[in-house]
Amino acid sequence: MNSRSAPPLRLLAQDADDLAVISAALQDSVTRIGDIQWDPTSRQLTIAFNRFRWEAEGGQGERVRAGLQLGCVLAVKGRKLRRDAKDAVLELLALSFEPHEPPAGLVTFAFAAGGDLAATVECIDAALADVSPPWRTVRKPEHG
Repeated sequence: MNSRSAPPLRLLAQDADDLAVISAALQDSVTRIGDIQWDPTSRQLTIAFNRFRWEAEGGQGERVRAGLQLGCVLAVKGRKLRRDAKDAVLELLALSFEPHEPPAGLVTFAFAAGGDLAATVECIDAALADVSPPWRTVRKPEHG
C-alpha cells in the first residue's frame, strides 16, 4: 500500500442509515458461494469479499479483501444461489433493510444476475473490516 492510499476501512452498523454506508462501501464487491458462512449457533452470518476501494485516491483501481459480519441473525435464505457451487462468483449490488417489528427486520444482499440472500435479524448489528493490503486491478466496475 502506498502512502497516498486510503487507510483500511472499519465500519459498524446499528441502524438502516449505517447499513446504507456499508452497502455503498461494498458496492461491486465480489464473493464466492463458499465464502458465505452462516452459523446458527452463534447467530452470525460472515461473508468474505474482494471489495473495490471506491475511496482510493486518484481513481486508482484497487481491491482489498474485506470481511462482513452480521450478528443477531435468526434465519438465512437464498434465492437463485446454488449452495453446492462453492466456487461460483457473486457480485454484490447492494444491501438493504426492511424493518419488521422494531428493531427486527430483514437484511437483503442483492447480487447481479438476480440472486439474493436474505437474513432475518433481531436488530442491525453489522461490522465491515478490510483484512488485507489493497492490490491494483485494471477492472474498474462500470454502471450503465
